[in-house]
Amino acid sequence: MASATEGIEGALGREAPQWGIRPVPASLRRLRGLDVAVLWGDLSIGLLVLLTGALLVPALGLPTALVAIAVGTAIGCLPLAVVGLAGAREGVPAMVLFRPVLGVRGSWLPSAANLLQLLGWTTFEFWAMTRVADAVGERLFGFRAPGLWLAVVAIVCTALALAGPIFTVRRWLERFGVWIVAGVAAWLTVRLVAVGDLGALWRAPGAGGLPFWLAVDLVVAMPVSWLPLVADFDRFARSGREAFAGTYVGYALGNAWFYALGALLVLAAGASPDVLDLGTTIAAVAGGGVVLLALLVGESDQAMANVYSAAVTVQNVAPSLPQRPLIVAVGVAGVVGAAAIGDAAALSLEAFLLLLGSVFVPLAGVFVAHWAVLHRGRYGEAALFEAAHAGVRWVALIPWTLGFVAFQWCAPSPVGWWRDALEAVASAVGLPFPLAGGALGGSVPGFLVACVVAVVVSPRGGGDAPTRPGV
Repeated sequence: MASATEGIEGALGREAPQWGIRPVPASLRRLRGLDVAVLWGDLSIGLLVLLTGALLVPALGLPTALVAIAVGTAIGCLPLAVVGLAGAREGVPAMVLFRPVLGVRGSWLPSAANLLQLLGWTTFEFWAMTRVADAVGERLFGFRAPGLWLAVVAIVCTALALAGPIFTVRRWLERFGVWIVAGVAAWLTVRLVAVGDLGALWRAPGAGGLPFWLAVDLVVAMPVSWLPLVADFDRFARSGREAFAGTYVGYALGNAWFYALGALLVLAAGASPDVLDLGTTIAAVAGGGVVLLALLVGESDQAMANVYSAAVTVQNVAPSLPQRPLIVAVGVAGVVGAAAIGDAAALSLEAFLLLLGSVFVPLAGVFVAHWAVLHRGRYGEAALFEAAHAGVRWVALIPWTLGFVAFQWCAPSPVGWWRDALEAVASAVGLPFPLAGGALGGSVPGFLVACVVAVVVSPRGGGDAPTRPGV
């Protein structure tokens, strides 16, 4: 193992190792708590976060929207940090963490769902970045070249994924990326406040139509969307404590800031901007060059994370496949998808991916119950890889399924055919749909139902391996 590590480090320099799904050795666990905070603070920032924050203000009013942002951030970042803690302690990626819960072959089910959503998000990120960059390029240079922008976006993001998490954090984000993103965010904040009447907006009542807890659910949605990825990166942290603190603090700060910044967009736009017009709205306020810079720097790490984790997810099913060709293959798939979809298809894709998100919130609840409660925060390497756990643990599907049902019952997906089917089932059995008119949101009920049921039905013990000291 030592010779393999040395070969990896020599190939890209000591800051850019590639690693498969086996526990990361101590020599490669180099990310400090600050490094982790920088990574997740940067990953928490994006155009979709701005958009969702902007949607809250017309419905709730600015004061209530800010409370929803604070509550949703505090709730959503907790399971994210717990899974990051588990990844650091066990030293393995997220899909491998599900092996003791579901069995090795059972973990292939979330791996398939995760690969599907990561390919979708890669396609959507490439499409969105290309579209906005092309629009801003026309504003700045007077010509459109979507093919060129798509190539630039794909090359940059795939190259960062090939370089690996340590390189991305220490050489890209800490030396360059995070400063650009922070500067752009500060400039946008100042400009948005300056061009609008903040006092009038603060006093304006909300238009209604969005219950408070459903608004909280919209905020929770962003951090929990990273649950299937967080351990892929936090496994390189020096300790579980640093991974937990860095993930929670870093993501919470960025998430709250950009949701609030999105809420302030109504000051400039006069209404909630559509996702397709978001770049133009910001450009009108802060200048096209700022948008272009924020797009290429601030969004590149998110697409990188999707590309990298998609490759690692495949390795959970086929560990012998080399990581680098998988990363390139995912990047190519993202280019093909981004070139093929249109605006309407992209919005439908986003709704479908939100449906997939309801799969992973309950799964996180099952994992937290199994790892943190029943196994006291430690599996051990043998429980993750030994043949005794190679099958499917069917009992774990019970809380996962019930959590999914609770999520969809409380906050059904906007996908039309799916929502119609759920409503028909609820009507047939005489249940209200959605529960409490959607006022409860879906993330919290789905997580809690899955977690509680998992504690009740999961078997104790089960031959887990002894813990590994010093991790």
